[in-house]
Amino acid sequence: MKLNIQDTFNKELPADKILENSRRQVLDACFSFVTPKKTANPKLIHVSKEMLEAIGLTSENATSEDFLKVFTGNKVLENTHPYAMCYGGHQFGNWAGQLGDGRAINLTEVVHNNKCWAIQLKGSGETPYSRTADGLAVLRSSVREYLCSEAMFHLGVPTTRALSLSLSGNDVLRDVMYNGNPAYEKGAIVSRLAPSFIRFGNFEILAARKQHLILQQLADYTIKHFYPKITSEGKQKHLDFLTEARNRTIDMIIHWQRVGFVHGVMNTDNMSILGLTIDYGPYGWLEGYDLGWTPNTTDNQHKRYRYGNQSHIGLWNLFKLANALYPLIEEVEPLQKILDEYADIYEAKHHQMMKSKIGLFIEDKSDKELIGRLEETLQLTETDMTIFFRNLSYITSEDNFDTAFKKIEDAFYVLDEVEEEIKIHWKDWLNRYLKRLQQETFYDQERKQKMDSVNPKYVLRNYMAQLAIDDADKGDYKLIDELYQLLKKPYSEQPEHEKWFAKRPEWARHKVGCSMLSCSS
Repeated sequence: MKLNIQDTFNKELPADKILENSRRQVLDACFSFVTPKKTANPKLIHVSKEMLEAIGLTSENATSEDFLKVFTGNKVLENTHPYAMCYGGHQFGNWAGQLGDGRAINLTEVVHNNKCWAIQLKGSGETPYSRTADGLAVLRSSVREYLCSEAMFHLGVPTTRALSLSLSGNDVLRDVMYNGNPAYEKGAIVSRLAPSFIRFGNFEILAARKQHLILQQLADYTIKHFYPKITSEGKQKHLDFLTEARNRTIDMIIHWQRVGFVHGVMNTDNMSILGLTIDYGPYGWLEGYDLGWTPNTTDNQHKRYRYGNQSHIGLWNLFKLANALYPLIEEVEPLQKILDEYADIYEAKHHQMMKSKIGLFIEDKSDKELIGRLEETLQLTETDMTIFFRNLSYITSEDNFDTAFKKIEDAFYVLDEVEEEIKIHWKDWLNRYLKRLQQETFYDQERKQKMDSVNPKYVLRNYMAQLAIDDADKGDYKLIDELYQLLKKPYSEQPEHEKWFAKRPEWARHKVGCSMLSCSS
């Protein structure tokens, strides 16, 4: 098994001078060297052929003992020096101080086909940043991360990727709902990849500690390796860096909103500096279209990270990043200008995204009102987001209200609840929509194809992931593979998988793992 190893992060940035793997405050460093924990009886459950090829390996490599050992932390690759990153973060709006890679260890960086991939193990043991935790992960959270990161990529959402999913062979103690009832679960390890795992929090911790020289080193390192198009110098370079990070953050959140994804924990330590979806914990897809929904039990009271608030949190987090970069710029006005532009950019992109979802491609000043009325009408009764937008493409300019309504009624969870008053709202909206379609220049079939390319038919609903987890707990991994294959083509009809194009079953409405999840998920 040969990889083209080209480490940069742990060679170009300052390392923790203390080599002991003890929980502590790590000062004057961007990372700490740490060795993954050896496990009792590792077993490979699933591997991504696509990501094997991305880093220069083959399916044959994945069957080797070497592969199993390296990607479960039982062997360190020759000439590599695994490490955990030091970062801080704002958690639920409050500064939490040092956080860091508490259960993630970066193995190495590889280059293949001119692409760089940092390889990280999640759940491979404690680090100096583990605080009071054990640095391990359980099977349920690992299945969710493995399937979701790959599903998101194929949906066209910027994301980290996943290479392999393995059992560690050890049991791990977890309190699933934080209610004082811990139990042992199967331990697991996900090998995940990204060009880099640097977060907003990597910059925040250095600024908070007034380590401005290291802060500049980290910013310059990030620009050099991941924002090579930035060629300006001095303060302008770091302003351009914030601008690009803002734009990537906006694009990521627009994609989340497009497919109905709710991250659940948009703390600044979970925000990638590259605009990638990172850290799949208590995430979820909207079942009923509800701007106020969050999948996170910890956030249930204030709903800070609810679906309808994700764009605002994106801006809030960018304010914290701007504060962290301030020592490199020392001027408030240009930073403020970059942040002030966020709302207009987001609004324009969101408007175009929503137009594409409902198949409107020419400009009309009434479109903003039409979209606003739709978002209000969708919330009058529980309406499945994925099914509604997918089935909307069947409506043609020849339809009337009755025939159009028939095409979307499968999206309602309880059709009997769509009473006369609610139906009046739908009649008003659908009639406006049908009239607006008359202005479009695309034929109905062309418009349907365009709509189907942005409205997925299949997403990883929480109950689907939970079914795969339940089977995996019994040693049956077939459903993991079935879902993995299904979600590689989320916009295709896949008639053989039609059973997954369905509303959340009633048994899953309040089941743990299917409705809301804790940060331990």
